[in-house]
Amino acid sequence: MIPHVNSSEMLQLFHDLGVCTRGHFLLSSGRHSDEYWEKFRIFEHPNVTERLCGEIAERYRDQAVAVVVGPTTGGALLAQEVARQLGVRCMIAEPAAGGGRELRRGFVLRPGERVLVVDDVLTTGLSVRETLEALRAYGPEILGVELLIDRSNGEASRQFDVPCHALFSIAARSYEAAACPLCRAGQPLVKPGTRKIPDQQ
Repeated sequence: MIPHVNSSEMLQLFHDLGVCTRGHFLLSSGRHSDEYWEKFRIFEHPNVTERLCGEIAERYRDQAVAVVVGPTTGGALLAQEVARQLGVRCMIAEPAAGGGRELRRGFVLRPGERVLVVDDVLTTGLSVRETLEALRAYGPEILGVELLIDRSNGEASRQFDVPCHALFSIAARSYEAAACPLCRAGQPLVKPGTRKIPDQQ
């Protein structure tokens, strides 16, 4: 495990790895933003993933965690590494056919088991809410939610009724397409993973 990294060091790390890039992006919500966070660039570097998960695990080292649960896909990858470092079980919360999330593949929580929920990036909080709802059917003791990045700067996490902590928080800037200053400035619009989108400027 490496020493604790502060917010400025973590932001620099994310820029160095290409996790956070600047430009003019079309988000999946339809809004525009001057930054894009590609969380999977973190998983490209297992040593970095281990380091960041180590910070999460250290916070719960003495709390008798029994199971770490993460929503697919990024949260599940982080949950696996946090569980490994704590020496406990790991489960995955997957999308359910009728909406929400569920534990499948034979995963079962016992009533009263102490559970930690881990996710990668919090924007609206939907995947975490769905995960918490799925777990409550088993009657566990949910210790809290741990996040790698909170893009809502603490706003979205207020909807949870369990403690929530993020290694890094930032207020994401986004705009409605009709009011986007980047469009007005004529900056080319890019949908992450694609080329320039000429007809949406």
